[in-house]
Amino acid sequence: MWSGPRSISTAMMRSFENRPDTFVSDEPFYAHYLSETGEDHPYCKKIILKGETNWDKIAANITGDIPNGKQIWFQKHMAHHNLPGKDLKWIDEIRNILLIRNPKEVILSYTKKNEIKNILQLGYFQQIELFILLKESIFGTPIIIDSRDVLRDPERMLKELCSRLDIPFYKEMLIWPVGRRESDGIWGKYWYGRVERSSGFHKYVEKTDPLPSKLDRIFEICMEYYQQLYQHRMRVI
Repeated sequence: MWSGPRSISTAMMRSFENRPDTFVSDEPFYAHYLSETGEDHPYCKKIILKGETNWDKIAANITGDIPNGKQIWFQKHMAHHNLPGKDLKWIDEIRNILLIRNPKEVILSYTKKNEIKNILQLGYFQQIELFILLKESIFGTPIIIDSRDVLRDPERMLKELCSRLDIPFYKEMLIWPVGRRESDGIWGKYWYGRVERSSGFHKYVEKTDPLPSKLDRIFEICMEYYQQLYQHRMRVI
């Protein structure tokens, strides 16, 4: 599942981890991304030290055998971790889902935690690149789900998603135990506070705060990308 930051991706990871048949991985390319870019993120030195930074080794690992004897491997990926020039042929070996969220909501949430310096931090450009690439893959046009749709009706959306993936739906995907997980990345201590306090998907509440004016242009460009993806989103009738 490919998303940008602040797009309920960790809640989706919780949902899948609560299935009896699923193993989850939290942003396997994060250490590589930090090592390559030199971005000063919370716990960055520890993430690089503890994580794998070799792109090819990561790709080989996540397309290998599913750990712990499970039948499904849910991998939470950040689209912006795909840096220019990296080989993405391995995505043909897995089912790919794009998780999108309205840029206004992403920007308002992200700026509470970190400074937005450029558009590439938010993943919309990279999601468009993935969408184009995946359309030519063996699975064809990828499934796209919008976070607002999930929050408005989690059960219907997850049932439809599972149906399209040809896997069973479990009620356990809707409610999970409060707290941290061993599967959470080191960065969870900084980013996952709300999810750690949750026991299910939060009810959708529209964000009405104004955007910082200095981010107007970034918002406009992200909105163009978002709308291109949004028209292809999964709809539940």
